[in-house]
Amino acid sequence: MNILVTGANGQLGRSIRLVSQHSEDHYIFTDVVEAEDVETTLLDMTDAKAVNHIVDAKNIDSIVNCAAYTNVDKAETDDVLCRRLNAEAPRILAEAMQRVGGLLVHISTDYVFGGDPYNTPCREDQKGTPTGVYGRTKLEGEQNIIGSGCRYVILRTAWLYSEYGKNFVKTMLNLTATKPQLKVVFDQVGTPTYAHDLAEAIAVILAKDKGQKAKGEVVSSGIYHYSNEGVCSWYDFAKTIQQIASELETPENVESFGPHASCEILPCHSSEFPSPVRRPAFSVLDKTKIKETFGVSVPYWTASLQICIRNLAIKAKG
Repeated sequence: MNILVTGANGQLGRSIRLVSQHSEDHYIFTDVVEAEDVETTLLDMTDAKAVNHIVDAKNIDSIVNCAAYTNVDKAETDDVLCRRLNAEAPRILAEAMQRVGGLLVHISTDYVFGGDPYNTPCREDQKGTPTGVYGRTKLEGEQNIIGSGCRYVILRTAWLYSEYGKNFVKTMLNLTATKPQLKVVFDQVGTPTYAHDLAEAIAVILAKDKGQKAKGEVVSSGIYHYSNEGVCSWYDFAKTIQQIASELETPENVESFGPHASCEILPCHSSEFPSPVRRPAFSVLDKTKIKETFGVSVPYWTASLQICIRNLAIKAKG
């Protein structure tokens, strides 16, 4: 099976690169820019002609769309580009897959929720109530995919982190190692997602689709939720990052990895950090559907966080 990955140099794309090393399938990793340490095929996914050309030239069976405009605050003043990447590009990818009968695996977000108060995990069939340009364009992207008539699996995820790029875990590791005190909001609740775990879940979905096709069947299209198990606030997330990092400190790596325990982390309200966007106050995702449909195993969030921070500590040690 030939699988094209967009946004292959981002957090999830890099994680899929690792997971794909254990696959018999052929992956084509694309992005709009090259990276120094990995092979990348340049592709502008907003260019329908370019997308259709590579789909035909590489005989693509599936596309995994990891690319998106994700700067939530900046999106409020950059809505044209945000919509182009989050709404129009998914339509182009979906139409390409519809033309060849392929599967589109598209990554969406918990930001499609937020306008209504929730206190139970969000289900896939809940009405989207986005509160900003980012969430609205991601919801439009979902709707464009569904309207294309292609086979699709839309995966909504949340609070993504990894060993790659910029993310909350790496920011907190840096700040707790260099600042005497931090304030982190406690009134936004959700669940962190380790990108490697999501990449593994995507591999399970692709494998099932491959198996179904071998039997003359296909995976049913649908929207699914995936984050790690459990619930926490950003404050809890930060405190747990600090705790794990402190436990991994040794005399050998403290200079490169940092002394984390001495930083005081205080809870605060979201109002103390003014933003042009009202973020979801409760966006825990119900993962029952993906577990029952694909048999996906979902690790608890602290277990995966330990793995990621351990890898970062090893990397810092050199």
